[in-house]
Amino acid sequence: MVGSSHEALHRIFQKDPELLTRALQRVLGVPFPRPREIAALNVDLTEIEPVERRVDTLLRAETDEGTYLLVVESQGKADERKRGSWPYYLSYLYEKYRCEPVLIVITQSGSTAKWASRPIRMGFPGWHSLTVRPLVLGPDNVPVIADEKQAEADPTLAVLSAMTHGRGPGAMAILESLASALRTIDSDSAAVFAQFVDSCLADPQAKQMWRDLMTAVQYFWRHPLAEQVREEGRIQKQQEMTLRVLEWRGIPVPDAVRERVMACADEDQLDVWAQRAVHATDAAELFADE
Repeated sequence: MVGSSHEALHRIFQKDPELLTRALQRVLGVPFPRPREIAALNVDLTEIEPVERRVDTLLRAETDEGTYLLVVESQGKADERKRGSWPYYLSYLYEKYRCEPVLIVITQSGSTAKWASRPIRMGFPGWHSLTVRPLVLGPDNVPVIADEKQAEADPTLAVLSAMTHGRGPGAMAILESLASALRTIDSDSAAVFAQFVDSCLADPQAKQMWRDLMTAVQYFWRHPLAEQVREEGRIQKQQEMTLRVLEWRGIPVPDAVRERVMACADEDQLDVWAQRAVHATDAAELFADE
């Protein structure tokens, strides 16, 4: 099964981009204009300098009122480094595309949602040079869809509900309604959505219930798109394990080492680094003889 909820929380908007604008309108009350067209863009914001910066999901929305860049960030916990990276993302994207960027943060944590919703202000107090105000989707505002008819009316919003409330007490009722709704959409989409939900369920009982509900429809777990999501989850687990071993052993992990490990998608190479992490006395020894 998918190893990380981080990917699922933002990839759902790649699968159904219009869900994002519906969520802004219905959940946050933001009068975002209805897009004529939405296209996914390259998430790599790396400059010529060797510093890699990537957003989670980047969409371009063409509307009658103009073109917008929808920057979606999946956030598991508070991270003060975002005070620097989020304003950078928005400024870089505006300079590159010359259209308005909109930052949307999605999280399963109520406390993280409160943290993320705080404005980021830079400059002299009372006269800020730059203010960033993220739009936040989380368990406090994404609706709990536990009714089959509601779920079938908007299956992807029901998926978002299940993913966002995957850690909450209402997960059981949400999952039953969603299972019914997924049977009303095409099998390709249902397969990927089933994987997304599975990755976001932290409660073991809820996760087992979801897998039991999906057992009768085996193609959910065999679909090639679902396998792609599983592979990405495995890679992220390997990346995180390598860094975690170093941290457990009390070995400092410089940003350059962390970025190189997290940028690697070669499972064999990650396996080598993980083994080296067990015996290394310095983080740079991961890359010995390379």
